[in-house]
Amino acid sequence: LAIGDAAYQAAVEFANDRLQGRSLTGPKNPDGPADPIMVHPDVRRMLLESKAYVEGGRAFILWTALQADLQKAADEAVATKAKDYMGLITPVLKAYLTDKGFHVASLAMQVHGGSGYTEHFPASQYLRDARITMIYEGTNGIQALDLVGRKLPANGGRAIMSWFADIDAFVGENGDDEAIKPFVDGLADAKKKLQEATMWLMQNGMANPDNAAAASTDYLHIFGLTAYAFLWAQMAKAAQGRIAAGDADPYYANKLMTGRYFVERILPDAGAHLKKLKSGAEVLMQMPAEAF
Repeated sequence: LAIGDAAYQAAVEFANDRLQGRSLTGPKNPDGPADPIMVHPDVRRMLLESKAYVEGGRAFILWTALQADLQKAADEAVATKAKDYMGLITPVLKAYLTDKGFHVASLAMQVHGGSGYTEHFPASQYLRDARITMIYEGTNGIQALDLVGRKLPANGGRAIMSWFADIDAFVGENGDDEAIKPFVDGLADAKKKLQEATMWLMQNGMANPDNAAAASTDYLHIFGLTAYAFLWAQMAKAAQGRIAAGDADPYYANKLMTGRYFVERILPDAGAHLKKLKSGAEVLMQMPAEAF
């Protein structure tokens, strides 16, 4: 996350400084030789995607830190729930954040264009530094196998069922709030897909362990997307509350815009991951080794 955030900030600075081309809707820097590349929709796509992953990831880390503290709660039920959550989400936190941290560093390189390959800018160093995080402390494929094979079924699936209940409670409490309805609806849809993926694993993974292994990375990504959707919905509720109370700090409006990008342009990926997950292991395992 830290490397991705640094790469994102470098990309924002470059996009504001680099002059190239003109805005399709008319010059935004008419007195200059060209407009900053920040005016171009595809550059904004890359920057908003980076911002959404970075801010969602930061919220995920803070939520996890809260669970680590709650493990020591005097209330035994609260402590047990927090311990369950820590066990469940640890592989997701490690793998999803490092996957997306590298992705953000790659987007930062793309924003820099050819300049990103020079040592004059930090983009290439961030990209190299981010890549190892997907390998050490257990490769992300191993983390996905751990999630599906050990963490998900632990204690009869108690942790995932509790987490689903928390999401249902939030959706039930906020479903009629028109100000954050896109966030709540997106969360509900993502949770439905994660439940469907979980049921598929239960039905097909035990019958053929290769099915569970083949599905594990896609399952982890559906989980990560749903976790971010839950956190973005909570952040949207908090930001909207501040705006409704008269707080004019642009931080809150910007938070809502970033979250909207996540819901509209990133969260739909959960559907693609679900479709791939349900294809099973056959297409992966039928090819003989010598054919590769």
